[in-house]
Amino acid sequence: MDLFTNIQIGLSNALTATNFFYCLVGVTLGTVVGMIPGIGSIAAISMLLPITFHIEPTAALIMLAGIWYGTSYGGSTASILLNLPGTTASAVACIDGYPMAKNGRAGAALLMTTAASFIGGSIGILLLMLFSPMVAEIGLGLGSPEYFSLMVLGLIAATGISDGSFLKGFAMVMVGIIVGGIGLDMYTAVGRYTFNIPELSDGISLVALAMGLFGVSEIIASARQSQMTLIDKSNFKWKAIFPSTQERKESWLPIFRGAGLGSIMGALPGTGSSIASFMSYAIEKRVAKDPSRFGKGAIEGVVAPEAANNAADQTAFIPTLSLGIPGSATMALMLAALIMHGITPGPQLMTQEPDLFWGVVMSFWIGNILLVILNAPMIGVWVKVLLIPYHLLYPSILVFICIGVYTATYNIFEIWVVIAFGVLGYTLRILHFPVAPLLLGFVLGPLMENHFRRSMLISRGDLMTFIERPISGTILAITAFLLLWIIFSGYRNWRIRIAAQW
Repeated sequence: MDLFTNIQIGLSNALTATNFFYCLVGVTLGTVVGMIPGIGSIAAISMLLPITFHIEPTAALIMLAGIWYGTSYGGSTASILLNLPGTTASAVACIDGYPMAKNGRAGAALLMTTAASFIGGSIGILLLMLFSPMVAEIGLGLGSPEYFSLMVLGLIAATGISDGSFLKGFAMVMVGIIVGGIGLDMYTAVGRYTFNIPELSDGISLVALAMGLFGVSEIIASARQSQMTLIDKSNFKWKAIFPSTQERKESWLPIFRGAGLGSIMGALPGTGSSIASFMSYAIEKRVAKDPSRFGKGAIEGVVAPEAANNAADQTAFIPTLSLGIPGSATMALMLAALIMHGITPGPQLMTQEPDLFWGVVMSFWIGNILLVILNAPMIGVWVKVLLIPYHLLYPSILVFICIGVYTATYNIFEIWVVIAFGVLGYTLRILHFPVAPLLLGFVLGPLMENHFRRSMLISRGDLMTFIERPISGTILAITAFLLLWIIFSGYRNWRIRIAAQW
């Protein structure tokens, strides 16, 4: 069957009353879950998984998928308004989104992220439809050496997130890798940095770390202000909600760059939307004419990562549905839903279950449109959150964080972890160290170690395997070039600052 026939089959299936209803339920739940720090799509989908046993397979997968990509829309709202990432991927939106909110541009940031999310998601869906077999084949051809090299590139790029200091960014990446190594060794089960504390055997929770670094640190910083900043209420009129001509002009290229990068990263198992959003931010800062704007409210730093993570959310279904290889824990739950209904994911899914496959894919278009309809009219309401007095808002957020983190693991120790990383985040803020590279190092560190050790086992300890394999060697060459460029740029900027002082 040709593509147009498949689209027709998919639309006729997705637009049935039952499937449309479950799509609406999924994206609505996803938006709400994305706004609530500490829950995330994994917890929401895992709780609803038993319920889907009583639903038709197509409707069940449509609803679960709606929750998955709906969290990306909702996650940026809390990041921009409260500096509190609703999801890991939306943590990047805190860097420039929250300064925009403090400058009275929260509405513009939210409206542009909605547009970026829609465009990024649409591009991801289009690639899912057109290039699913080809991209999946490329992803399947990558081994551990290639993934290790790709993650090294991501960590070096993460140093570009720092405020003009390569050393500070690199130091934070290393701290993130060390923190990510806490817990039992994945191969030997030997405790690392656990200090005989049983709760550390499972490692540090990603949710607790992100909430502490971004959420609690902001609460501490606000509590220490002797006088709260008076917010100009004129910034909350409908006219102020719309982005300026300059902001729109500066957004389009970053949106498409982010969507392209996210589409590729999402199709590769083990990468996903979090890594795509961080790398997209690093790229935008590197190609910007004035990188000093980043971290102070640059619209490019908000829209590019959002486009990237929404595109990655869509293309993550490529290896999951076409190969039966989940790229993340959430995609593994999607596979569980299929298997629970007696459906075997893999290449035969397209031929044996075309109604299901194309019905789910076409529901992504419907879900994307529904998310815009749900989110765009609510922007004015969400922006009004900033008018709530700090002394009322932040204690409520702190309680909310603690409840969210506790319900994720039902372990009181996680609350102490949140507080500890909140203090660390505030200390790093005082010392002008960026926290975003720390978070990326934490996410990529364990994955990078796993692929390195696999590579060593396969090659019998030969380090040349990373250079001799063409794709891995090419990625490492690009990494070396990027590292030299970052060092040279930093040295040049240092010379300029020294010359200006004289």
